[in-house]
Amino acid sequence: MYFSAGQLLWPTMTIMARTSSDMALAPVIREKVAALDPNLAIFSVQTMDTMLETNTAQPRLTAWLVGLFAALALLLAAIGVYGVLAYLVAQRTQEIGVRMALGARPGSVITLILGHALKLVMAGVAIGVVAAAFVGPYLQSQLFGVGPRDAATLMVVAAVLTAIAILASYVPAYRATKVDPLVALRAE
Repeated sequence: MYFSAGQLLWPTMTIMARTSSDMALAPVIREKVAALDPNLAIFSVQTMDTMLETNTAQPRLTAWLVGLFAALALLLAAIGVYGVLAYLVAQRTQEIGVRMALGARPGSVITLILGHALKLVMAGVAIGVVAAAFVGPYLQSQLFGVGPRDAATLMVVAAVLTAIAILASYVPAYRATKVDPLVALRAE
């Protein structure tokens, strides 16, 4: 774009040149500008890579921090699911002991507990997807390359959260199969 010097309060000009080596054209450009007007100041000579790196440093840091906090939130969610399921399994110790005493196989006990966990997880995911659909348009200015109600993104996030929750609930379910029926029945 061309702007006359009279249109700008602080007249500056940016010259971009393509070269095969990083700073090979800098002395040539300085020489040509000095030949045109020796009073012009030339400053901030840099490569395009350096300019791009400088201009994208803040968004890159922000994206990295958001990713870090998202991973931390996912870890906390997994710990929370584990804690809730461990508590529910501890409350059902007698029931699980009776089932084991009557011949229930460990696989059926795991299926029972994971089924209960899956119901809780699906309820949470359904609430989260509905909430994301309502809140998404308000966050549209913060989204890049994704729509506020992007179905594929919501499905991937729901699948990842469901998988993490099922993995987190597997440990209490597996521990439930190790309950000794005699100890469980004597507990009360």
